[in-house]
Parts: sequence; structure tokens; C-alpha cells
Amino acid sequence: MHGHGKSPNVPRRTFLKRSTGVTGAAGLTGLAGCFGDENKTGGSSKQPGTNGKMVMKTASETTSAYSMSQVIASTVSQNSKVSVDARPSQGTNRNVSEVINGKTEIAYIQNWTANKIRQNEKPFKNLEHQPYQVFHLYDLAWFLATANDGWKSVKDIKGESDVSPTPKGSGTAEMLEHALNSVSGDYKRTSVSYSDQAGAMSEGRLDVGAATYVNLSIEPGWLQQMKSTVDLRVLDWPDNIVKKLEDDPAIVVSDIDMSQFDNYAYKPKKLSTPTLAYNFIVRDDHDYDTLYSFLKALWAQRKKLQKQTKLLEPLAARDAWVKNAYTDFPFHPAAADFYEEKGIWSEDFQRGEKP
Repeated sequence: MHGHGKSPNVPRRTFLKRSTGVTGAAGLTGLAGCFGDENKTGGSSKQPGTNGKMVMKTASETTSAYSMSQVIASTVSQNSKVSVDARPSQGTNRNVSEVINGKTEIAYIQNWTANKIRQNEKPFKNLEHQPYQVFHLYDLAWFLATANDGWKSVKDIKGESDVSPTPKGSGTAEMLEHALNSVSGDYKRTSVSYSDQAGAMSEGRLDVGAATYVNLSIEPGWLQQMKSTVDLRVLDWPDNIVKKLEDDPAIVVSDIDMSQFDNYAYKPKKLSTPTLAYNFIVRDDHDYDTLYSFLKALWAQRKKLQKQTKLLEPLAARDAWVKNAYTDFPFHPAAADFYEEKGIWSEDFQRGEKP
């Protein structure tokens, strides 16, 4: 079914969804003329990476993504002349802004944010620089959970329910809010950090929080903490809403066999839920040699990464680096050249112009 992946892996093509009004070779490059006139988001005139230093951002300190970024940064710094500093992030929307403005050299986003960039939608209208993608990190299947007795579905959420579909400001929040609006927009929006959700549920301050499975099969530490703190219940999506989400060009739905997970107070046999692919981006004028050296060093150590965290085990596979590439979203030429040399470049991909 179009846009519907299967656990434990999501086929690459499911994430190559085309956005309405953006097709073929026109793509993101075709929007370049729209990025420079009205209400510009200004960028630094200094070319990112020219000093051999890169700031890397993913998500907040308690997330798996941040711990993964620390391992990546340390690995590249120790095995090349490129110095990478992994820092916490305030979400993928902020990541785009900081990359464009030269405050962060490399950061990750997900396909929801990529779709908004392709469509030249707020808050990414008229960007002064185009973001180029670099490599795929992981996929996250996002779902909603509660400690409320008897709740089994997102249909149980009512107008008085306190709901945190991830903290405000993240691209994931926008996607989950959009999905929730397909059921009902009638709830009280609150914002609770991932690590604080269990405590908020215990104290009655939160009815529904967000949770995720890394690569559709691994529970992050903060989710395991939630299960050990409260009787956590996984909320399913109604079949008619799943069909609606599948037809949405900005959302990918994955089927997850829930028998692989234990210790929930309630879980459906199969969970169909929105999934996001997270890829790193840089600014279009990022220094070619620095980025190439970054990829070369990380590639050489890719099989050793799992010794520091199992979460990075997928990068040992060659195709994982370009898995779920965004449609109509150019690769930085340093990445394109590198992947061509490694034999994993595809004619489906677009190459950005050299800075």
C-alpha cells in the first residue's frame, strides 16, 4: 500500500513521496527563486566548515538522537582533521533556522520538515540558502500513549484532556498535531519534555504523551522509564484515520508488530502509526572538502560505531546512508561524489551545485 511501511524496516521508496505541486527535476532547486525575495531568513556570509569545524545538532539532551550525535562527533574528531561538536537542539524547525543562519553546520530534520521546505511553506518561506541533505540517521515511528485506565485509542482523547504530542517547537509536534486533528482537534495542548512525561502522568498533569520506536524496533531509554513508572497504554489509530493519513503526501504510516514489546498495560496487536525519516542537512555553500572529510572518516569507522551504541548499528550497512532520501531535495555535491565513489548513488537522487 502506498506510503505504508512494514516493521521492522521501512522500504526506502515509501519516504520518497512527492509533494503536491513539486514534481520531477524542478524539485527544491526549482524553488530557489522563491527563497530570496520577500521576508528573507538571512544567512551568515561566512562559508560553513571552512575552518574545519562543525557544530552538529539533532534533538534534546535526553534523546537517543543526541547520544548518537555525540558518538558521531567523537568518532569523526578522533579520526580526521575535522572537529565536530555535538550540541543539544530545540527541535528540527530550529535546526533548519540555525543551519541557514550559519549557527550550526550540520543538523538533522525529518520528512515532515523536508516537505514544508520543498513547498516553500512557513516557517521556511524565502530561505536565503537552500539546505542540502547529507546522510540518513534513522527512522522513528511516533505514537501516543497514556496512563489513563481503559483508554485504547486516540478517540478517547477529549476536550479536557492534557496532551503533549512532543514538546512545542519540534517538527514532530507539528506532524502529530496534524494527525490528531484528523480525529479531533479538541484537547488541551501542553508541552512536556520526554523524560518528564511519566512524572506528569503520575501527578495527573498529563493525559497523553508521545513515544517512539527507533528504527521501528528499539525503545529509547526515556520510554522504558515511562513504562517502569506508570502503567503505560499504547493508543491505536482508527482504521479510517489510518487510511486518511496514508493518503497525506506529508505523512508515512508504518505497521508495527507489537509482540516484540513487553510490559505495557495495553497495546494493540498491530500498531499503524506515523513514521518519520531523519536525515542530516547542511547549507548549500558548506565547504566541500570539510564535508567530504567528515563523511570519509565516519564511513571508515561505520562498523565500529555499534560498539559505542547499538543505535548506530544500521550505519554499518552501505545502503543505510542513503536510505529514505527526500524526494526533490538535493544532496550536497560532496555527499553526492562520495556516494558515487562508494557505488550507492541512485539516479533518483538530485545533486546540488558546488559552492
